[in-house]
Amino acid sequence: MPKIHIKSYGCSANTADAEIARGALTEDGHTLVETPEEADINIIVTCVVKTPTEQKVSKELRQLEASGKPLIVAGCMPKSMTKQVKKLVPTASLVGPDDIEHITEAVDHSLRGEQVIYIDGEATDRTCLPRVRENKLIHIAPISTGCLGNCSYCIVKFARGHLYSFPVEKIVSDVETAINDGCREVWVTAEDTATYNDNGVLLNELLDKITALEGDFRVRVGMTTPNSFSKILDQMIESMKSPKLYKFIHIPIQAGNDQILAAMRRKYTVQEFKDVVNRLREAIPEIGISTDIICGFPGETPEHFQDSLDLVKWLRPDVLNINRFWERPGTDAAKMPGRLHGRETKERSRLMTKLWKEIAVDVGKRWVGWEGEILLTEHGKRGTKVGRNYVYKAIAVKTDAPLGSFVNVRVKKTGVGYLVADEIKN
Repeated sequence: MPKIHIKSYGCSANTADAEIARGALTEDGHTLVETPEEADINIIVTCVVKTPTEQKVSKELRQLEASGKPLIVAGCMPKSMTKQVKKLVPTASLVGPDDIEHITEAVDHSLRGEQVIYIDGEATDRTCLPRVRENKLIHIAPISTGCLGNCSYCIVKFARGHLYSFPVEKIVSDVETAINDGCREVWVTAEDTATYNDNGVLLNELLDKITALEGDFRVRVGMTTPNSFSKILDQMIESMKSPKLYKFIHIPIQAGNDQILAAMRRKYTVQEFKDVVNRLREAIPEIGISTDIICGFPGETPEHFQDSLDLVKWLRPDVLNINRFWERPGTDAAKMPGRLHGRETKERSRLMTKLWKEIAVDVGKRWVGWEGEILLTEHGKRGTKVGRNYVYKAIAVKTDAPLGSFVNVRVKKTGVGYLVADEIKN
């Protein structure tokens, strides 16, 4: 059977789609290989959120098409940038994010030299499908696709569309199967997990059903918007009492100024974001908080940017994702006045990164001396293994324990966004 190489870019939902594609193709009898050179056909699950990612993907697509081997472009790019992709790689077949079930057909056609385009599908339940996971210990559990937002800078809406929540019982069954397969960590993922709603069953109820499953595993909740999360805040605090649920939340603010948030069409104010954070920290003082900041949105003045710096100083997040503003084709933000020169967005990103590095090390210091249990899930640098504690802090440790094990550690020092520990031997 033909050999297939699949590579994915971007978010955990794309990673899950690539895993599902691998599962379907393996069941169909195909062989998966590690490199494009070994493959008879290449599949790239693309991401278009940021211009640098798009440029990186585009370069790889051109190289793969030039190799003469069949190529399938999957993920968000074929649906949100169809004309550009057709111009970039004219011979490639296209498979959109809601058409992943057509991947085996696309492969069969492409191997026969036939170009096919599957980009007009509608959102469907993608639970309980065969998987070949990137990390055998981690199950990525998409709970919905699409979103309720209409952010002025976001191109993903063109690719993934309006919110479609998957059936609660099927999600739970999918997770149970993964745990029985040996997964020790579950990533509950969506463009906005807090909007999940399956006939009145909301995110907190879904999480309660997942954490009620038998087995020693941990659950990480994916991205939530502040306005959506605030509606289920009290219920989520109750759900986080489960020892299986990481006390961690990814809640992007994007800007520290209300005027910029309004231009972004984010549906909350800075104060509303702060209210959510204050309530979380009041209930769970040590909770891990991750947020995102966009530097240099059109019309952002130095004073507006200072508001973002001040917000990060106030928040002192455990994780900060810093992005320069990039114009994405077809979005309203790409046509807005007041666009800043790339030198300015780069400088603001540099200043934000400098601040974050200072804060991150300081935030980590409060964990020095902490003793407790971590779940090992991946190999780290210099012979270490990386695990997570109960607030999802990344902790590197040298240990002979296999991945998937829980080990006791004592934190001895901190880095930017991670901790270093020694194992405590019983």
